[in-house]
Parts: sequence; C-alpha cells; structure tokens
Amino acid sequence: MHNLPDFILIAVILLNFFLLGTSRLGACVQAVALQGALLSLLPPLLSGPTVHALALSGGAFCLKGLVIPALLLRAIRKLDISREIEPRIGYIPTLLLVALFTAAAFVFGDRLPLLAAHLHSLIIPASLATLAAGFLTLITRRKAITQVLGYLIFENGIFVFGMLLAEAMPLMVEAGVLLDMLVAIFVMGIVMNHINREFSSSIDTDHLNLLRE
Repeated sequence: MHNLPDFILIAVILLNFFLLGTSRLGACVQAVALQGALLSLLPPLLSGPTVHALALSGGAFCLKGLVIPALLLRAIRKLDISREIEPRIGYIPTLLLVALFTAAAFVFGDRLPLLAAHLHSLIIPASLATLAAGFLTLITRRKAITQVLGYLIFENGIFVFGMLLAEAMPLMVEAGVLLDMLVAIFVMGIVMNHINREFSSSIDTDHLNLLRE
C-alpha cells in the first residue's frame, strides 16, 4: 500500500509514451481517461482519507475519467475521424523527445531540495514528465481533438505537482482548476464544430491559416 502512489505515477508516465506513440484518437481518449482515473486515486493515498481528499478524488475521477472522455469520444464519432494522420513531428522522434524529457525530469527531481517526506517520491519527476508530454502533444499534433488531449495531459501534470501542496490548497481552488478544464473542453468543442463546418473533410488546425483574411 505504501508503494501504491509510486506504481500509479509510473503507470501515468507509461501512458504518456502510449499517448505520443499512437495515432488512434479513440485509444488516446481512453488512455487520457485511464490516466485521469489513476490520478484521482492519489489525494486519499497521499493525504489520507479526509473529506477534502475524498472530495477532490471524486471530482477528479468524474471529470477526468468519465465526463470529459465521454464528450471527446462523442465528438470523434460526430466528426467521423479515427486517426491523427499527419503529425508535425513523426511518432518515433516524438517518443525519443518524451523519453529525453522524462529522463531529464528524473535527474532534475533528484537535485531539488525537497522535504524528507517527498525526497524519494516520484511526484516531481512524474509531474514534469507529464507536463512535457502534454506540451509535445500540443505542438506536434494537427487535429484539434488531439490538441485538446494535449491540454488535458498538461493539466494532469499540474494536478500531480499539486499533490505536493494538497493539504495547503483549499478545495475551491482545486475545483476551480477542474472547472476551467471542463470549460476549455466546451470551448474547443465549439471551435471544432466551426472548423468542421468550414472544412467538411478535415479538422486540421493548419487550415486556420486560411481564415487570416
């Protein structure tokens, strides 16, 4: 039980590699849902089964693991797309980059002057590696849905880092972060619908350049 948070964080890091190595959008959404569901277990495991931790865990599980993935899967079915065909950077170079960033995150995490309770924890390396994976997804993928997934991965990294301050952060601040994420999904859904109306065969974000005039 003591090592369970570390196992969860290792699984989160491995999911980063899976997300950046597959072109199947449905599988990416399911992987993000699994990543969010795993992260929702961390608050009670790290802070104890307090009301605050359980509320944060339940909210994170509902939004990250159920609601947002369901919305994205519905968007994928509605737009009738299944793959990221032409990423800006190929899948193998992207995997090499995320491996490099993950290794750097572990090295950097070992050099930080942390409290004794977090000295050998994977929270810092996992959070930095997940932030890097989200950033890479945002800049290397073309489709708007994949970029929404990159935003979610990036937010997962922030969520992991927030576990260091779980006892000091009030529930309303954390709920606000989750609400911002939900609002972003609706905004991106509106953007994707507008793109799909203008370009019926594609939601490639490169087509936005055509709208400059």
